[in-house]
Amino acid sequence: MEFAAVHHKTSEQMSYPLDEDHLVINLKTGYDVKRVFIIHGDPFDAGILGGNERWTGQREEIIYKKCLPHQIWWTTTLMPPYKRCKYYFELHTEEGIWYYFEDGFLTEEQVNMPGRLLQYFIVPWMNPADVNRTPSWVNDTVWYQIFPDRFCNGTPDREDDSILPWQTGPVTNQEKYGGDLEGIRKKIPYLKDLGITGIYLTPIMEAETNHKYDTKDYTKIDPSFGDSETMRRLVSDAHAMEIRVMVDAVFNHCGRKFEPWQDVQEKGASSPYADWFMVNDWSQITKREDTRDGRFYSFAFADGMPKLNTNNPEVIDYFCGVCEQWIREFDIDAIRFDVGNEVSHRFLKKMRIHLKQVKPDIYLLGEIWHDASQWLTGDEYDSVMNYPLMSGIHDFFLDSSMDKKEFEYMVNRCYTMYMQQNNNVLFNLLDSHDTERLMNRFHDPDIFYQQLAVLFTLPGSPCIFYGTEIAMEGGFDPDCRRCMPWEEISTEENQEKIRLMKKLIRMRRTEEACRSPHFHFPDHYEGSRCVEYIKLDSENRELEIILNCSDEPVTVGDGGESLFSINYDAGILGKNGTLIRKRM
Repeated sequence: MEFAAVHHKTSEQMSYPLDEDHLVINLKTGYDVKRVFIIHGDPFDAGILGGNERWTGQREEIIYKKCLPHQIWWTTTLMPPYKRCKYYFELHTEEGIWYYFEDGFLTEEQVNMPGRLLQYFIVPWMNPADVNRTPSWVNDTVWYQIFPDRFCNGTPDREDDSILPWQTGPVTNQEKYGGDLEGIRKKIPYLKDLGITGIYLTPIMEAETNHKYDTKDYTKIDPSFGDSETMRRLVSDAHAMEIRVMVDAVFNHCGRKFEPWQDVQEKGASSPYADWFMVNDWSQITKREDTRDGRFYSFAFADGMPKLNTNNPEVIDYFCGVCEQWIREFDIDAIRFDVGNEVSHRFLKKMRIHLKQVKPDIYLLGEIWHDASQWLTGDEYDSVMNYPLMSGIHDFFLDSSMDKKEFEYMVNRCYTMYMQQNNNVLFNLLDSHDTERLMNRFHDPDIFYQQLAVLFTLPGSPCIFYGTEIAMEGGFDPDCRRCMPWEEISTEENQEKIRLMKKLIRMRRTEEACRSPHFHFPDHYEGSRCVEYIKLDSENRELEIILNCSDEPVTVGDGGESLFSINYDAGILGKNGTLIRKRM
């Protein structure tokens, strides 16, 4: 047996309570393991210390598995009647059987050796207070990300010489086009009609730049976007149409105009805010150039974005108060934490406790572009932006040498990194204000809709960037932040694109299987790049997703109810074709 490929721990995402009653157990093995059984029971079934009575447990086969490049991920869910569990694994290969305990592998003879002190895996107590709980409403949400300055100008008559005329071409980070909160509020009926149920706003608090990631005042709406009353009306109108609102929190760093930083610039180490930042050389604190010299830490060497010391209790208390103000004043539903992997764990743990007391079902989302397991144990973020999935989808469509098994491995990797609670509320996206726009990557509408089909049928909550509904183009940041072309929305071409987007959104919202965490890859069809996966709802009804990611047509047959299709006719799925159907 490939002993090095086998791994299990009674911690993190391998052994954890799903809720008060259900315990999820996951195990990794090599491909040489053909069957797995778990022997489980209460730790005290044989008495407090065992005595002369042998602990036996109940033997069940683990049948659910996901394929990874070099390992198999086996998973099962138990219901320990007394919220305690003792267990070990029985691993079957073609050569024989091994028994896997906490301290390693044993033969059947060793397991049955009289007097042997076996080191079982133990879950001592499924304490309800320790259950990783995430807000259930997020899984039902379809998000729409808005970069306010470029979405809609709702007050075109205001006098502001810095605002340029609305235009639809390439942009930089220098221009202001006048998009504001009133413009977003006026477009809420449009978003409702599209099927959107959540709005994610990039920063709206006062700052110098058009992107607002260099905050000046965390307690004040940026005047170019409106004021507090405008924000309250926006959230109220959104809620009236059953749309939730998420705001951006930039707590890793501030802007150069943030009052505590200005005080530090003036008074140096004697400032009462000196420990709010991470300064290494006070003699050069006012120097204006990138921070590669290490005089103080900043975001990405930007001297205008000094890094906040999120270990400092005063800083933690200040930003807990800021977020509480946002919740109480505006009634927001979610907060996205910018550069979410650089703020301290201490900061996030205290922030979560504070905010969940203010609003128990608030959604706390971290911007993390890599494996975020250490932030998702139930005491920090609810979930993260699923950039690994975005990257994996992009790379598969870019690299024609990758086959459908590699697509399967990629998806399975993304959904075996975290607990199921976190997977249910992952923030799935294909582009954002930080990336090249989806349509820009291949300039092929068929591939564009294939990727969207994946986005809307995998676990988590999907998000589209404003303009995706009309396949809006744009290069890397800042060109991805072009103005929304409202005057072109009514063209026949754009209306057809909106119709297709509405179809995907409606399918996501009405078909339980789209939102379900349960999926597998059956490999029914020929073609190395014909991807197929099945989603199952709570009653095991099947939804089949087929993507022909090749230049050759694939025969998939008729049958079932087609919910969405591109390049599909009479059982033939054409080049870069997509078919989503209910299986009968």
